[in-house]
Amino acid sequence: MYFRGAFAQAREHGEEGLAFYDPQQGRADVSLYGNDAGALCRLFRALALWHLGYPDQAVRGADEGLALAQELSHPFALVFTLNLSALVHQLCRQVQAVQERAEAVVRISAERGFPLHLAVGTALRGWALAAQGQEDEGLRQMEAGITALRSLGGAAMLSHLLASLAEAYGRAGQVEGALSLLDEALSRAEATGGRYWEAELYRLKGETLLKKGEEAEAEACFEQALAVARRQQARSWELWAATSLGRLWHKQGKQKEARELLANVYGWFTEGLDTADLQEARALLDVLSHDHQAEARD
Repeated sequence: MYFRGAFAQAREHGEEGLAFYDPQQGRADVSLYGNDAGALCRLFRALALWHLGYPDQAVRGADEGLALAQELSHPFALVFTLNLSALVHQLCRQVQAVQERAEAVVRISAERGFPLHLAVGTALRGWALAAQGQEDEGLRQMEAGITALRSLGGAAMLSHLLASLAEAYGRAGQVEGALSLLDEALSRAEATGGRYWEAELYRLKGETLLKKGEEAEAEACFEQALAVARRQQARSWELWAATSLGRLWHKQGKQKEARELLANVYGWFTEGLDTADLQEARALLDVLSHDHQAEARD
């Protein structure tokens, strides 16, 4: 359900799974199945919670799931949980936490021979490095991780990693490369039904098109991102898309439309007000409100 973009159902199933979970039985099952149901239910519920607009609960849930996996001392279960935990922190833009978890994944996977998790961990570590200004090394590691993931057939997280690489390409001025990756990821989402990153793919495509000065096409992408986010009840994706569209409308002089759009989305949130996403939205709202007041005085 998570990878299909059905976030409310993913949260529900995670909670139902935890209601059935027996920690003692889990310790026996992890050696048989290679994963712990309690840790995975917590992590996928945490991911769903972020998308649904509850970032604080998402981080707490991810940390609880990781702590449970660490107690079990099972390497494969641990690296799976570390990668999912890194994804939660990436969504929250907590770069250092992503790097710490990704480096642990790379170390354990290299020692134990877990190539798929090694590929994902390498790409996530590259994202963290690029986000901290080490663009060349970050891009190299992201590209290496994605190449390895393709060769292993690890499609589940590929859309997300393609989007992350496209975002880094955009920052580095590689606009056409970024657009190519985003088109590939959107095609994959359509072909496979893996729509968990679909709204963000459209938003990133809009931001990338703006770098080419194609405002009308970018606006259409932001509108599409909003539509997907609303269909999926993905409040956090909706906030990201509304912030991008509001910023464009502000530039175009559509102050009222931008303020109303962003105020409606921002006003829904009851937690995470100190996160980077909500702080950016709040800062833009303040600018839009100031402009509105100036217009009223004039």
